[in-house]
Amino acid sequence: MAAGSTYTPIATTTLGSAAASYTLSSIPSTYTDLILVASCQSTSSSPADSRCFVQVGNGSVDTGSNYSHTDLYGTGSAAGSYRESNRTQIDQIVYNATSNNGEFAVITYQFMNYANTSTYKTVLQRGNQNLNSQGTTYVGAQVSLWRSTSAINTIKIYTGGPSAGNWSAGSTFTLYGIASA
Repeated sequence: MAAGSTYTPIATTTLGSAAASYTLSSIPSTYTDLILVASCQSTSSSPADSRCFVQVGNGSVDTGSNYSHTDLYGTGSAAGSYRESNRTQIDQIVYNATSNNGEFAVITYQFMNYANTSTYKTVLQRGNQNLNSQGTTYVGAQVSLWRSTSAINTIKIYTGGPSAGNWSAGSTFTLYGIASA
């Protein structure tokens, strides 16, 4: 077991005002994995407009159709799954944290082997949300793939939907590096 802390904080921010996105850049390649924890809320009053999206890249974000994901989700009374390919971003299935209900979604992304330049990048995501305003709890797990062998040194997280929206003030984003054993 490695001595000291396993999670090393790299960057953290709490939005003081609404913003369309948050981008982390110049991420060092000195860790095994990266963990991004988002506690976020959309300014939109529509659940359909409060989805969470991520794009990654090397120097700039990749906006091409190079992402795919498989999702599992449940509400306590229903469960489901789906898969999408050739996407322009990583979609997170947990949403509905909107300004009209005052709730925040918590989403964790694990970027595995992010600095390796010989493999595609795998991202594991987990999210949960206690939707008190709707009387339900929503959980989701997802595995995503970025089809690039480039190292990840830039991550953009943004919200949107048919009518788009911004992250609410108070949304927090923290990036951790995972030290190798």
